[in-house]
Parts: sequence; structure tokens; C-alpha cells
Amino acid sequence: MAVPAAIDLVDLALKATTAYERPDLAVRLEQARRRLADPAIRVLVVGEFKQGKSQLVNALVNAPVCPVDDDIATAVPTAVRYAETTSVALVREGSSPDSPPQRTDIPLNKLAEYVSEAGNPGNRAQLAYADIAIPRKLLSGGMVLVDTPGVGGLGSAHGAATMSALPTADAVLLVSDAAQEYTRPELEFLDAARKLCPNVACVLTKTDLYPHWRRIADLDRGHLDRAGVNAPIFPVSSMLRLHAAQTKDDALMAESGFRELIDYLLRQVVGAADDLARRSTSQDVLLVCDQLTAQMKSELSVQENPERVEAMMAELNRAKQRAEDLKRNTARWQITLNDGVADLQSDIDYDLRDRLRSIGREAEQLIDDADPAEVWDQFAQWFHQQVAAAASANFVWAHERARWLAGQVAEHFAESIEVVLPELRFEDEGMAGKVDALERPEVRDDKLFGKLMTGARGGYGGMLMIGMASTVAGFAMLNPISGAAGLLFGVKTVRDEKKRNLERRQAETKTAVRKHIDEVTFQVGKDSRDMLRRTQRQLRDHFSAVAEELTTSISASVMAAQGALKTTTGERDQRIRDLRAEIDRVDGLANRARALVANLPAPQPVAVTTR
Repeated sequence: MAVPAAIDLVDLALKATTAYERPDLAVRLEQARRRLADPAIRVLVVGEFKQGKSQLVNALVNAPVCPVDDDIATAVPTAVRYAETTSVALVREGSSPDSPPQRTDIPLNKLAEYVSEAGNPGNRAQLAYADIAIPRKLLSGGMVLVDTPGVGGLGSAHGAATMSALPTADAVLLVSDAAQEYTRPELEFLDAARKLCPNVACVLTKTDLYPHWRRIADLDRGHLDRAGVNAPIFPVSSMLRLHAAQTKDDALMAESGFRELIDYLLRQVVGAADDLARRSTSQDVLLVCDQLTAQMKSELSVQENPERVEAMMAELNRAKQRAEDLKRNTARWQITLNDGVADLQSDIDYDLRDRLRSIGREAEQLIDDADPAEVWDQFAQWFHQQVAAAASANFVWAHERARWLAGQVAEHFAESIEVVLPELRFEDEGMAGKVDALERPEVRDDKLFGKLMTGARGGYGGMLMIGMASTVAGFAMLNPISGAAGLLFGVKTVRDEKKRNLERRQAETKTAVRKHIDEVTFQVGKDSRDMLRRTQRQLRDHFSAVAEELTTSISASVMAAQGALKTTTGERDQRIRDLRAEIDRVDGLANRARALVANLPAPQPVAVTTR
């Protein structure tokens, strides 16, 4: 693993910045070291309810850490990480954005009371997640397995929350049992996940319960090929894996399918994170080396060629001016960043409103065609899935566009300068998780007595009206004609009242739909704008720091060149030898940084999907 070697390299570079009195360069290296010291590699385990996600996590770590039972469903995300001793803690968000999370330690055997739907329905305890630490070799490299709640439809609100967590994940395992082939929501989730996460894999569970699992696996591979999703499928049996680990049965372990899955996690996921750590560390150290040697090379050039001092000073002053220009608000990269964020905010807001307006029109048509009281459960489920899917799709597109903008800003910052693109992180929040559910309209349950009273009121008026009119013809007020009229008017009144109630329910449902869409637009739009502002601040601070480092280095080079003119011939020879020795030392550090990324595959370019 590269982390120890990368940490040693960063520590050596930090010593160099101290020796050469460049504390401004140490800030970048200290940030890199903090990242390397806590190499959390998040693997999200996602899927529908009762697909075997929790049992899969238990089988991977060979320990019953996640509650599993026929009547237990996960309600709170559960993170399983490495530690020397076992511990369990419940984590709640702080009372304010600036306050730290609140942790409460509990025994492992009490975990089900807090993370399951039975013990904590709908997460009434308002837990952010449960944190489990156990000593397992699989997790020692920094891997963190996150057992997510069953989403109840990957287009549901839980699905949207899971979708918004994907950019912070290093890998996603979509869990589906061998009872049936992939559904359309699962395929849509996979297509979105591969745009947000570098590693996406599928796990087919419960192969020990379904003899036809090979047929299901073939069907799933066909679905993935037609959808253009390049993701491996791992058929596994968690029960066989646990039994094989207990009995030390190698044949049973091979049959469980977990060896291939664990190999994938170690090679593709941990290995990819290892490559990223190597690449980012190498870039940081190389940039620091360039800044350190710039001053020494300028002075060495003046010492060796004093007759060219005027030309070199002019070149250094031009470089200093270019670096100063990069710090101004009128710099091209600043304009690109500001205009790009403004355009993104407008495009993303329009995209979200357009998606939700289409859902609103379709919902109102469905309401007009049916009685909301009779189809409410089906309608509410469909509506929530459509809204969550729209929010998720909007988030995916916003994320892709933000990544593309980061590349454009880096390109415009300086074509001649190798710029390290900062790692963009998005908050792990559901894009529509803060919006209340669709409000159900009031339904007046008219019993038989109520209908009789309504009919009696209408019938009495009709009977009285016809009866009084019939007295002109010499009939009594109460006669067969007035009685029949009263009956007809009573039936009509009941029907009219039923129609009015239906129209009222439809109007109230439409109002609830519009209100819900407004709240989703407000909340999701706020989340998107916050995400873009965070991206803007990250990019601005990163490239401003780079511009400041360049200015400091060039200013030091100018001073060193000016000081070189004051040395005598004897001092000049000694100074040349010293400068060459110092440059060789820094070049040795740079060579170690290059060796750290030797033979690594080239990073993939950023792709942007247009809607």
C-alpha cells in the first residue's frame, strides 16, 4: 500500500520547506498528510429492502455486527471500520453546522434497538449513522463498509439520499438477491452511480436459496450490457461464507463466491484509492519542489552568467507580473469560475423546475382521472418516487457539470503551469431528505346515516316544492307524485354531494401536490446552490493559494538574483557549488515523487452528460 511511502515522502518535503523557510508551501503538504493519515475508503452497500445487505457486511468481516433477522430492516446507515478494539457508537448531527457530531457509546447487543425499523421506526431517534469499529484485516487498509437502509424503491426519498452520498464514496455495491432479475429502478440507479462513483459492482446474494441463480445472473448481465453499464456481478452466499469461515472449509469458501468479491474490493477499490493517494501526493510534492528550486535556479543562473543578469531580471519581473495578474479578480480563471458558477446555478435551477413541472402536470391528470381517496397509497408512492428520481437526476447532472467546470478553471488558470486540481467533496445529505411527505387530504367518510340525512334534506325540499305545486290541481300536499319527486330529489342530492366531495378532494390533492413541489424546489434548489458555492470556494481558495505561492517564489528569485550580483569571484565559486548541491537534493526529492507514480494508469478525463 502506498500510504506509508507517501507519508514518508510528505514528511521529507515538510522538512525541506522548513529548511528553506517556505511555510506557505507547508500548508499544502500538511493537508496532504492529514488525508494520508486517515485513509477512509468508503464502500456503500445499497439495495432494496430484504436483499441481504446487512448479512453481506457481516459475511465480509466475518462477524455479526449488523442486526439480521426476518423481521428486521435497517433504518439507519451503519459504518463498519477498523480499530484495534471493538466499539459501537451512535452519531447524531451537531446542534449547529459548526458544532461537532454527538457520539453515544452503546453495547453491540443493543445496536438493533437503534438501527432497525422495529426499534427505531423511520429513524425517530434522528441518528446520522451508527459507527462500528472492529479488528479485521480486511478493513485495516482503511476500508469502511457502510450498510445503508433499504431504499424501498431506488427512486424513493431514501434512494435520493443514497444518490447524494455517492460522490463521497469510493465504491458502491448494489445488492440484489437471486429471486428475480434486475428491475428498471435498479438499472437506472446503476447508470447514475457509475457517473458519480469510480467503482460500481453488483452482488447477487442468496445463491444458496435459489437453485436458478445462474439463470438470473445471465439475465442481469444482459440487462447491464443493454444499458451500457460496465459493472461486474458477484454471485455470493453469505450463509455459506460464514459457515465456511467457522468450519475452515476451503471448498465451501470457494463455493460461497466471496473470494472474488474480496479480491475485487482489495484490488479495484483499495488499489484505486492507493493510486489516487500516490498521484495526489506526487503532484503536491512536485509542485513544492518546483517552488523550492525556482529561487535557487535563478540565483545559480546569475552566478554562472553575470553578464545576462539584465535579461534574466526582466524575465523574472515578467513572470512576477503574470503571477500577480493571476491573483486579480479580472484574471481569466476568476472570470471562468464566476461566470461558470452563475451559469450552473441558472441551468440546474431550470432543469429541476422543468422536471418537477412535468411531474406536476402528470400528477394533476392522474388526480382528475381518479378519486384520490381510493388510489391514495398508489398515487403517493408514485409521486414520491417521481419527485425523488427528478431530484436525484438533477443532482447527478449538477455534480458532473461542477467537475467539468473545475477542469475548465484549471485549464484557464495557466496553460503553462501544471496545476493540481483539488478534490471536490459534496456533503452527505439527501437532496430531498428535509422535505415532509405529501400531505394527505381530509376524507369525509359518509356513513349510511349521513347519506340518509343528506338524501332526506334534498328529498324534503323536492317533496315540499312539488307537493305545494300539486295543491293547485286539487291534490293533497302529500301524494304519490310529491313522494316520487322527493325520492328523486333525495337521490340527486346524494349524488351531487358525492360529486362535490370528489371535486373537493381532487382540488385539495392538487393543492398538496403543488405545495410539495414548491417545497422540494425550494429545498433541493437550496442544496444545489450550497453545493455550487462550496465548489466555488474550494476552487477559488485552491488556485488563489497556488497564485500566492508562485508570487512568493518569483519574488524570492528576484531577490536572490539581485543578491548574487554583490558576491565576489571567490564567493561566487563556492556559492555555485552550494546551489548545485541544494538543487540536487531537491531534485532527489522530486525523483522520489515521480517514482511514487511510476507505472500508474493515466487518470480518466472528465465526461459531461448533456440533458
